[in-house]
Amino acid sequence: MRNPWLALEAGADPAARAGQVRRAHEEFLTGGSIATPVRDVVAESWRRCAGARVEPERLARIDLDEAALAACRAEHPLAPVMPLFRELLGTIAEDGEHLLSVCDARGRMLWVEGHAQVLRRAERMNFVPGSRWAERASGTNAPGTALALDHPVQIFASEHYCRPVQAWTCAAAPVHDPRTHRVIGAVDITGGDHLAAPQSLALVQATARAAEARLAELGPRNPAPAATYALDVLGRDEALLHTPYTRATGQPVRLGPRHSEIMLLLAAHPDGLTGERLAHELYGERDVNPVTLRAELSRLRHLLGPLLVSRPYRLRERPATDYDAVADALGAADPGAALAAYPGPLLPRSEAPGVIRLRRLLEQRLRRRLLASGDPALLESWLCTPWGEDDLEVRDLLHARTARAAAPPAGDPAHATSAQRSAR
Repeated sequence: MRNPWLALEAGADPAARAGQVRRAHEEFLTGGSIATPVRDVVAESWRRCAGARVEPERLARIDLDEAALAACRAEHPLAPVMPLFRELLGTIAEDGEHLLSVCDARGRMLWVEGHAQVLRRAERMNFVPGSRWAERASGTNAPGTALALDHPVQIFASEHYCRPVQAWTCAAAPVHDPRTHRVIGAVDITGGDHLAAPQSLALVQATARAAEARLAELGPRNPAPAATYALDVLGRDEALLHTPYTRATGQPVRLGPRHSEIMLLLAAHPDGLTGERLAHELYGERDVNPVTLRAELSRLRHLLGPLLVSRPYRLRERPATDYDAVADALGAADPGAALAAYPGPLLPRSEAPGVIRLRRLLEQRLRRRLLASGDPALLESWLCTPWGEDDLEVRDLLHARTARAAAPPAGDPAHATSAQRSAR
């Protein structure tokens, strides 16, 4: 079976594949349909980019000036393992054909290193320190998509959503905090079509795991304080907000459906959202008067006080969410803990496009982990839930596993055919 995270299968012609995908990309931009040979992981990314209104000609924007970049580098938890990244990927970065890059969890490039000539070429697409390569900002690309899916991935040539990047191929893997299992950044190698080979993805994945092991040895630099606020959004249509006051009284604030959606989206975008972007996340393509959103935000501000700020709209302190608890368990490859922390779909009745994307992403990640585990008890637990009872893929896998477990071993008398038993 083909590995969906690899760009090319064995024997594929890179030039021919790039042309096929480029034509599919143009068809998607003009008509919205996606044909083979576009991988599912790429097709889903293109749809997210279109939903986020990423322009196909967009260049990555520069988010950090020199002073801000220096401060972020000094404070970032991946700074202590940069020598390890250079040790493992240094020859690639200096061979005149590749770049080594490391970004934070928001997709902001903190380090981009390599041969001077390749660096100058990369500058034309703003692949430079301080630039933002999150998928929603710069389209489909290996570090941005790896962060979006929390999974190592290759992005090959015209699989990139934005045309200025389609001359490049990249492979990236997310890096996790060994204590909290949260994604703290990604390591990437970028270069030509030859990076579509399986070895490049294996290399960055191994490098990311080595970095996590080194971070575990080093211990925490600055332990994060406990969150003051918490938000429950799974398995309920109206979110519950826990604050320092409500913890004392034991009565969390129940938010209405629209306020639940706004709080979730702002928690999911700690850098904030403009009014236009927030309206798109809530209403999609519907023609909604901007006054409607401002009125909702005004009512929410009465509840939240100084926690909600504007320009852009954001939360002064990001609340911990039960969504995070499931994501953290998935990042730790612990499907049992993830399933135990999952009381149901995210705001299940919400039709806000931004909420739907988050809901599907978490459910898909959870299902992938359950299927990969093959644990009959976990599979059966999923099938016993209202949201998993019709999952045919899980049901088929459970049936196969239980049938295999029930079959007598070879050589056992019960395993013999009736003819064999008669012969005895």
